[in-house]
Amino acid sequence: MIRFISDTEHYDIVLNLVAQARRSVWLGTADIKDLYVRQGERSKPFLGLLAGLIKNGVNIRLLHAKEPGQPFRDDFDRYPLLAQCLERAMCPRVHFKIILIDSVLCYLGSANLTGAGMGMKSPHRRNFEAGILTDEAGLVNAAREEFDKVWRGSECQKCQRKQFCQDPIQGVLS
Repeated sequence: MIRFISDTEHYDIVLNLVAQARRSVWLGTADIKDLYVRQGERSKPFLGLLAGLIKNGVNIRLLHAKEPGQPFRDDFDRYPLLAQCLERAMCPRVHFKIILIDSVLCYLGSANLTGAGMGMKSPHRRNFEAGILTDEAGLVNAAREEFDKVWRGSECQKCQRKQFCQDPIQGVLS
């Protein structure tokens, strides 16, 4: 299956699939902000959804390019399990948007993990985004390898931006 994803489908389809993960979710994004998701009649921070997944034994990896703003950090502090169990790394060169769910489903596209990119923003305040959702093994494996290459620090030696790296991957992750 390869499915084109646009507009609100990022929220309606992709984030709902993240919520259903059973083993792992790898999130790669250039930008991450205080993204909110619906839970019944209410909304909650996406970080709350991730904390719930962790509580259920799902491994979460977050790879992003820059330090998020204060609203995100405030939401992060509301879920102490994230500080203990969320695997997180920053790389200023990350610009890809990859979401891997249980190593069998993958979103590849333009949407950052922000309200305007993937979240609950009004249709009049959203970004114009596009991507694909696939379970095709070749694409899923290629995306997983691209994410993991950065996660492992394989690119750090040739990056040439170490002076901008607030939290170097190499030496932190093996």
